[in-house]
Amino acid sequence: MTISPAAELSAAELAQMIDHTLLKQNSSRDDILRVCDEAREFKFKSVCVNPLWVSTVSEALEGSGVLTCSVIGFPFGASPTAVKVFETKQAIADGANEIDMVIDIASAIRGDRDALVADISAIAAAAHEGNAILKVILETSMLDDAAKVLACEASVEAKADFVKTSTGFGGGGATVEDVALMRKTVGPTLGVKASGGVRSREDALNMIKAGATRLGASSGIAIVRGELGESSY
Repeated sequence: MTISPAAELSAAELAQMIDHTLLKQNSSRDDILRVCDEAREFKFKSVCVNPLWVSTVSEALEGSGVLTCSVIGFPFGASPTAVKVFETKQAIADGANEIDMVIDIASAIRGDRDALVADISAIAAAAHEGNAILKVILETSMLDDAAKVLACEASVEAKADFVKTSTGFGGGGATVEDVALMRKTVGPTLGVKASGGVRSREDALNMIKAGATRLGASSGIAIVRGELGESSY
């Protein structure tokens, strides 16, 4: 669909930019199904959950047009690449359409571009083989600007589809400044997902103005209603 300028986005257009998210470790099946029902009602872009719940979400969303998104290497990014690849393939087999992976944060901090490219490339290949898109989570609160740029450049080289700010579990969330830096670095072709602490329509519009094309939020309903939601994943 054609997207209006940020300030003029309708509730329906905004909903189509939101990954409705539930990543709490203690989420129950009833919690997951409630989020799926909400996603159907508000027509969010996807429901984003931990790998354990992918098959449940995929089944619940069948025929709705809402995508199923799984996080990988979550929330630390410290799993070996082979483990992330296995997680990715399993999530896709269970019905995931989108994969949100956490980078090897330590490699970004020490400036190891080759390690970042190798890790992201392997997951990108597994995702694309399964016709899923890959979003690469930087965990921006742990990186300086040079490391953020490096991780974005590595994501472009590795043929990822999106870069994403945060897990929501790393002690910080999306900022307008980080979104703008990420957009500047990846250019116009990759998506940029702002995630973590996006709680209101105002927050969402500010991220979109800075260059975000997707939003990760547990407060999706409040955002589309123009209310203030809780900052909780």
